[in-house]
Amino acid sequence: MKRVPKPVFFIVALLILLLTYTSVFGIKGKNGDNTTTYVKGVGDIRWGIDINGGVEATFSPATGAKATKEQMDSAESIIKLRLVNNNITDYEVYTDYNHDRIIVRFPWKSDEKTFDPQTAIDELSATALVTFREGGDYTTETTGSDGQPVYKTPKGTTATNIILQGSDVVSAKPELTTDKTTGKSTYQIALKLSDNGTKKFADATKRLVGQTISIWMDDTRISAPTVDEEIPDGNCAINSPNGFTAAEASSLANKINAGALPFKLTTTSLNTINPTLGKSSLSAMMMAGIIAFILIALLMVFIFRLQGFVAVISLLGQVALMFAAVSGYFPFVNSFTMTLPGIAGIILSIGMGVDANIITATRIKEELWAGKTLSTAIMIGDKNSFSAIFDGNITTAIVAILLMLVFGPTNILSMIFGVSTTGTIYSFGYTLLIGIIANFVFGVFTTRMMSKSLSGFTRSKWLYGGPKE
Repeated sequence: MKRVPKPVFFIVALLILLLTYTSVFGIKGKNGDNTTTYVKGVGDIRWGIDINGGVEATFSPATGAKATKEQMDSAESIIKLRLVNNNITDYEVYTDYNHDRIIVRFPWKSDEKTFDPQTAIDELSATALVTFREGGDYTTETTGSDGQPVYKTPKGTTATNIILQGSDVVSAKPELTTDKTTGKSTYQIALKLSDNGTKKFADATKRLVGQTISIWMDDTRISAPTVDEEIPDGNCAINSPNGFTAAEASSLANKINAGALPFKLTTTSLNTINPTLGKSSLSAMMMAGIIAFILIALLMVFIFRLQGFVAVISLLGQVALMFAAVSGYFPFVNSFTMTLPGIAGIILSIGMGVDANIITATRIKEELWAGKTLSTAIMIGDKNSFSAIFDGNITTAIVAILLMLVFGPTNILSMIFGVSTTGTIYSFGYTLLIGIIANFVFGVFTTRMMSKSLSGFTRSKWLYGGPKE
């Protein structure tokens, strides 16, 4: 068996405990009366409609004219895109073609205090319409919450001359580009226009070379790029003088995509939705989970002794990683809406994590009782247990991936099985898959590393579940 240095156990255990604490409580700072969140914790998780309730809103075309089925389908797709861009994966969207209505249901924000449906709809920006206009003149200037200027209400030529609407945009995507002169890498937004939009944009860019074509969401200017040359093919890029950061490019692309409505929507009704489970039941479930974890920990230590203690630390890491993957703890992983089936996925994957640790500890215990040395028993036990752990986890991972593919919020197969199950089933598949990944990271990798490290402190077989010497 390859030796693992003694300090490795303490380093790994300390990192797991640190991950557990920060993933549960997050990292926050105070600036006067304002609280700044640096790292998100369990308190920042957005709970699903079944746990925390939410909002039901009905949208209709603002013009009052009869909309076509294609237009209603387009509006429905854009609303779904906005929900996903806001990291809302538990939602329901229904389209009533006969009465030109789109009914949307989605959960409250994690830090909701007023429970005002209108405020929730403002977060979704479900009625915003993107336009591309000649020039960039505005009527008023205010300061946003980030301290940056906000330009509102187009005037003059900018108010009257609309070049494109959001429905003329097929896609807007952030992409990395390199300045050939300086070699500096920055981000830009790549636009692809429809056939109708291509012709209108070609005429406008030919006429406005060296001038501004600004982009507006309703009456707020979100960008004001300058036309460098005629764009005849409907493929162009939006750049900033100093270059966009990844976050700025992603934000602007999302706004353009989200504003690609075929017509402006108006909110015809707003209602609140009561939770089917409620937060009191959630608190009871959490308390039951903590008690169950403590009982499992005591049982593992009683049966497998030192190996059981190592397993408990690894299980903490597994639970922490699952919380982190849901709350938005990692900057590169979006936050996620947690539903009751999502909690079921966490519970099931924790059970699989316990099973993985029991299989490994049992194999080591059997080798010790067969008379093997501690080093040999750990080596053989790890080797013999891996295939059983891998087979059990990989088959479940395949099921989890299929659930996410079939019931994913942007997958067309969800239309076959019904939008009412899109968020809840997807949530189950997501948490189950994350739990399986965490099981491999902690239940296999860190458990074995810590076990080998601890064997350098003691050669007692009894501490690893073997016979007394």
